[in-house]
Amino acid sequence: MARVPLFLGLTHEQQLEVARVARPTLLDRTERVYSAGSNISQLMVVHTGRVKISRTSPDGHEQIMRVLGAGDFIGESAFLSGVRPDHEATALEPAQLCVFHHADLGRLVEKHPSIGLRMLESVSRRLGETEARLASVISGDVTSRLASYLLALPTRHGSGIHPEVVLPLAKKDIASLLDTTPESLSRQLRHLSDSGVIAQAPRGKVTITDVDALSALSTNL
Repeated sequence: MARVPLFLGLTHEQQLEVARVARPTLLDRTERVYSAGSNISQLMVVHTGRVKISRTSPDGHEQIMRVLGAGDFIGESAFLSGVRPDHEATALEPAQLCVFHHADLGRLVEKHPSIGLRMLESVSRRLGETEARLASVISGDVTSRLASYLLALPTRHGSGIHPEVVLPLAKKDIASLLDTTPESLSRQLRHLSDSGVIAQAPRGKVTITDVDALSALSTNL
């Protein structure tokens, strides 16, 4: 609980109180958490692993909306408004969730208002990210969306002086997240490599060799 942003405002004793009503749930890789239209009466906090949120079009095309990692949560819309989801949630890898029934969550929020405040802060931040992504899809090209995505990934410095990132998803999933095709994504990565902006290595490792150029591309909306 101490690592979950929702509960950072609580004391250790209060976090233990929250833990007592949480129900640990284990998921296998590709296991579905819920489907579109499901009657969700739970808030699910990701403890380990990753969960993708996606929609499927009538022709069967999957559009990944976002990927949740440790500390992220789902099911808040049903808790706050009672609406059923228009998307589905699926584990990308073995994952563990902490699940709260809405009745228990309601009592916790009433007793500890900071939980509700942090939930609204997270939802508001997520809305801002969604609006920025929508603006990018409408006004930008694949290159700018890819550049923004690479710049948003956690960086590390390896043996060289340039920052490195590791692609956290399969390229087909990144393409879906960026609203493009795997072929187009591969072409853009190859173009950035040929231009000297990035350097690709096995296992999804990407070295950003020209941060300024990548930043300029990301704002080309």
